[in-house]
Amino acid sequence: MGSWDAALDAAGVRGERLRADFTRQRRVVARYRFPQYAAVRLLLPRSVVPHLLAATAFMHHTDGLLDGEGPLRERTAAYEGWTGQVREALASGRSDHGVLRPVLHACAARPRLARHVEVFLDGAAVELDFAGFATEADYQRYVDAYSLPAFMLLADVLAPEAEPAGFRAACRAFIDGSQRLDFVNDLADDLGVGRVALPRDVLERHGVTREDLVERRATAGVCELIARQLDAARTSLRAAHAMVGHLPAAHRAFGRALIGMEEATADAARAKGAGLLVSSARPAVPAAVRLLVREYRKRGR
Repeated sequence: MGSWDAALDAAGVRGERLRADFTRQRRVVARYRFPQYAAVRLLLPRSVVPHLLAATAFMHHTDGLLDGEGPLRERTAAYEGWTGQVREALASGRSDHGVLRPVLHACAARPRLARHVEVFLDGAAVELDFAGFATEADYQRYVDAYSLPAFMLLADVLAPEAEPAGFRAACRAFIDGSQRLDFVNDLADDLGVGRVALPRDVLERHGVTREDLVERRATAGVCELIARQLDAARTSLRAAHAMVGHLPAAHRAFGRALIGMEEATADAARAKGAGLLVSSARPAVPAAVRLLVREYRKRGR
């Protein structure tokens, strides 16, 4: 991997305080999802790396406010206070917040990013009182309102200056597959806090009750439900490969690796089956390493 200081230099990050802000956000992302962080550092040009990490850390910080502990009233107040800070920072171009200063720098380099931040904030409040979905259509509306705007924070950093036709549709295919995969793969964690994120009409279609999931019953219906949801996630991820063709050549190895890591997770989840009721699945480390090495070699060529 290249030097972090060299990446900050390439991204035009000047000043001791701002460089320290970016460094803190880098550590947040590395702790949050190390395989994806490794892909960023290994496969993207240095000038892009700090901006992508800043956008990711901002999204993670906002998610933490939405999903944090405490009564809904307190979380709502915290989120509204945060959105006020963000909008004020975007309007003035200044902030005293260590998460926002890197985002403002990224917005200066990628002017469209500010609009994506606004759209993300507009839809993110749906996560505050999230209690699951009645229907598959409700899930799709959630993807449009929250999941896609969140991913577009990252996609904007990767995209060409003028967003090409078909790019957003490919991004939506990716985040639909990734979000559906997360909801299946995180069943155990969600059940632990009394939440079921799979649509109720999908459960009913397979003859599965909430109690089946809460009691961790590996019934035929539960096994079929998990398999079909993972199939749907895989179908969306296959369609997402169109996204790579819209990226600048220097970003395509990362795009392939990002999708490939989700596909590897889907494969691991499929192999685990009803075991997802007890714990999440993770791809084998050697498989993830092979994926990154393969894409690094393609990038070199």
